[in-house]
Amino acid sequence: MKQANLWRLAGLGAVWALAFSAPAQDKAATAVRPALTVTAVQPQTMTLPQVMQAHGSVAAWQEALVGAELPGLKLTEVKVNVGDVVRRGDLLALLQSDTLRAELAQTQAAVAEAEAAAQEARAQAERARSLQQQGFFSPAQLSAALASEAVALARVQSARAALALQQLRLAQTEVRAPDAGVISARNATVGSVAGAGAELFRLIRQGRLEWRAEVTAAELPRVRVGTSVRLQTASGLELQGRVRMLAPSADPQTRNALVYVDVRAPRGQAAALVPGMFASGLIELGRSSGLTVPQTAVVVRDGFSYVYALGAQDKVAQVKVQTGRQVGDRLEIVSGLAADARLVASGGAFLNHGDTVRVVPAAAPAVPAAAPASK
Repeated sequence: MKQANLWRLAGLGAVWALAFSAPAQDKAATAVRPALTVTAVQPQTMTLPQVMQAHGSVAAWQEALVGAELPGLKLTEVKVNVGDVVRRGDLLALLQSDTLRAELAQTQAAVAEAEAAAQEARAQAERARSLQQQGFFSPAQLSAALASEAVALARVQSARAALALQQLRLAQTEVRAPDAGVISARNATVGSVAGAGAELFRLIRQGRLEWRAEVTAAELPRVRVGTSVRLQTASGLELQGRVRMLAPSADPQTRNALVYVDVRAPRGQAAALVPGMFASGLIELGRSSGLTVPQTAVVVRDGFSYVYALGAQDKVAQVKVQTGRQVGDRLEIVSGLAADARLVASGGAFLNHGDTVRVVPAAAPAVPAAAPASK
């Protein structure tokens, strides 16, 4: 009987041991279960551009002011509007020309009259020369005939000059573009009388725009003419530019100097880049090598940047790093990371320090299928 009780107690102890050991085994299995499946990457050393950030406004490279050269004439027709693209010599507006056409006709008649008188004076001079040689004309009479011929020829020249002036004034009733470009302002109105020197149109010459970036006087010597610039407008438009000129002096109030950068909007997006808009840009100062990682490997938490390094038994360690320049999808690591570290390529936002992960090889890029051969 005593032995049977002992066997019964031993059986109960075995059951209790199994009951308490099973959860422990489950907890152990749960503890080693990978938190995430990841791929590993290593930092790469790349040559990166050194850039300087600046801000400024977009402005016209040069603006031409187009006005009426003849004051006091009424505008009869306006051919262009703001935003129109014109070529050199294109007609922009017409001024009233009736009076000038009448004056031109009158001047043409005066020229014809002067030429006829000159022809008659030339014939008289020829006859005087012939008669003087035959002894019928005195030297004084010949001199008077030659003087009359010279006066007649001078009157012809004067009449022709007056005709050229009237033709020029008539041509000035046509307001034409002095250069190719884009009309940026229009003050011309049909029926208004153009004043002397009054601005009718404003033209952005050749459609060229520039970005005027403000940099400090200390930063100005680092910028070189011809260096590349990457711009981004407030609307999100990104474009390339090139430094054309540096300001010869700085503003005595702000101590800032201007850097003039030639820019041109991509085809079809000219309306997204207009004078007066604000833009920020990166001016390239040179190139240097740096340690880079994929941007997806960097996690930002509480204002700090971290990467997750793979250690023994595929456990990850959270490493605080300092980031620098960004080129494409890669980010420079300035400090805090060894060059031979193995990092979690992506998904770090779902990990914590000490988590275990399962590392798999990175997927190979897909190879496009070959096109079937034509029969």
